[in-house]
Amino acid sequence: MELKLKRPIVFFDLETTGISVSSDRIVEISALKIFPEGKEQWFNTRVNPEMPISPQATAIHGISDSDVADAPSFKEIAKNLASFLEGCDLAGFNALKFDVPLLAEEFLRVNVEYNFLKPRYVDVQIIFHKKEQRTLSAAYQFYCKKVLDDAHSAKADTFATYQVLKAQLDRYPDLENDIQKLSDYSSYNENVDFAGRIIRDENGVELFNFGKHKGKSVEEVFRTEPSYYSWMMNGDFPLYTKKILTEIKLRTSDNMDR
Repeated sequence: MELKLKRPIVFFDLETTGISVSSDRIVEISALKIFPEGKEQWFNTRVNPEMPISPQATAIHGISDSDVADAPSFKEIAKNLASFLEGCDLAGFNALKFDVPLLAEEFLRVNVEYNFLKPRYVDVQIIFHKKEQRTLSAAYQFYCKKVLDDAHSAKADTFATYQVLKAQLDRYPDLENDIQKLSDYSSYNENVDFAGRIIRDENGVELFNFGKHKGKSVEEVFRTEPSYYSWMMNGDFPLYTKKILTEIKLRTSDNMDR
């Protein structure tokens, strides 16, 4: 089943130096833009992470330090990538827990603006896990009846994810061919930041989702324990989480001054 699109959607996959969202870097990005009329456009590049690639990561994706030594840095491709993604929804496999937050970190590090609040997100892995509980290679074989060659190659994984989503729409009549509905179905909860440290309750209030203040209003904690903001800003939290915290902190200060 072909996707019903009102605006372009970009399927993307990252290969990285490791599995830490806050400290690891991109070594390869592959992105496939699907336009409403069906046109396809690719953005593929290796990236010099300007740090060593862990042996564990190389064992998975096959990319070594020497493979990216002459590749552009993320800073060199960031503006073109942001332009490629502008006005599009985003989709991937395990994208909400890893690829999207790590990409947000990379943009923040090089001070390139990209508004991650604008896209709707479809995570094919979440749909798959809610329906079948498997991996991308198994999903590709299950839904598309094909073997995924070059698994953990960003381009192969990206294209497989696109094919799997279309096959999921064919298989499950209750899945609506609408990006907003697929985005809603892809979400486990109302995360405010990608790491899920801050969530929204049913009234839209931002709550801490970890630690001693779990379940408490972020604004209220900042009012009663201002040092908690400083502790988080100095801690090992993703840059995007810190960005959201700063926005809430500024809003809280403005409300207190009125």
